[in-house]
Amino acid sequence: MKILVMNAGSSSLKYQLYEMTGEAVLAHGRVERIGSDSAIVTHEAAGRPELREVKEMLDHNAAVKRVIELLTDSGSGVLGAMGDIDAVGHRVVHGGESFKASTLVTNEVKQEIRRLFDLAPLHNPPAMMGIAAAEANLPNVPQAVVFDTAFHQTMPMETFLYPIPMVLYKRHKIRRYGFHGTSHDYVSAHAAEKIGKPLASLKMVTCHIGNGASCAAILDGKSYDTSMGLTPLEGLMMGTRSGDLDPAIVPFTMAREELTLGEVSSMLNKHSGLQAISGTSSDMREITDAMQEGDKQAKLAFDMYTYRLRKYIGAYAAAMNGIDALVFTAGVGENSIVFRKAVCEGLTFLGIELDERRNAVRSKEARYISSDASRVAVLVVPTNEELLIARDTYRLVNNRSQA
Repeated sequence: MKILVMNAGSSSLKYQLYEMTGEAVLAHGRVERIGSDSAIVTHEAAGRPELREVKEMLDHNAAVKRVIELLTDSGSGVLGAMGDIDAVGHRVVHGGESFKASTLVTNEVKQEIRRLFDLAPLHNPPAMMGIAAAEANLPNVPQAVVFDTAFHQTMPMETFLYPIPMVLYKRHKIRRYGFHGTSHDYVSAHAAEKIGKPLASLKMVTCHIGNGASCAAILDGKSYDTSMGLTPLEGLMMGTRSGDLDPAIVPFTMAREELTLGEVSSMLNKHSGLQAISGTSSDMREITDAMQEGDKQAKLAFDMYTYRLRKYIGAYAAAMNGIDALVFTAGVGENSIVFRKAVCEGLTFLGIELDERRNAVRSKEARYISSDASRVAVLVVPTNEELLIARDTYRLVNNRSQA
């Protein structure tokens, strides 16, 4: 079965085509600057050179059409015809309380995703554009949606509720939802495989650290708590997001700086975090380079970033009454040797002991970076959200055909 995995943003579309026999990636690429006359299309089929083009792409429908053309082209493609695509899997950020698992797309499912637009105004509308474009270009092909929030729907009420009037939860569903769930799900399962113990027997903290960052407490194989909340703004300090702060800062700053609600939201989401403290960059690679050259603001940004993550790891170890494994994933988590070292050196009280030689090895495979004497297994597990989406889509389509 061949499954096309799509991740639609407001002006972008990422895709991967899988052959589920062997879970091989046949082709992958992305379309950027959708909505302009100079959209950038990047496409690469297995064993062939990358194709790059700039052309008019006014909407997601045109983008999906071009992707299908590339996949079926005699020169760049890997498919004989459009009909060789058996199913499409979509990433949708917010499923609210309605979706506790991945599901096939129906009119009722689309209606509910639209109803959740208010909870994820930057993410769910583009996802719906991607679904609509796939339906228009691949009629009668089954589609599935995989939600970032679904994995965290196992959280108990004491961890997902905020200590505010209950009427706000009952009327508007204001609560912690958490994000990056597909990644936390994937890496926790693979970490357990590497350790050689059932996931359901482990207490694990998974750290998805990229430009956006979150960590999760995985207790007995289920999400028990996670750092992001109603929106992806809460929790860890990130590339351009503030993470946790005193909520009184918002009205105080609005009054003193005469900011609108939109302006303060933009400040917290796009002009805070590493970018704000370093004054130069939101990229951890640039931060560490500048820090090592003596830049004091970069050093302060790095120290704040790692300190806040250590606080969460310690809190989650306390919440679970122990920790068996600590897992790093995503761009920074997988690639920054300096970052992982700084985090682990402040967690020796948990029994964490880093092996610097293992930490310095770069690999695309799951690996230990803790010493043999460490009481807590510390691992780096490259995330693969697209593969998990493909697997869920495959399972749902297979189950439907067998029903």
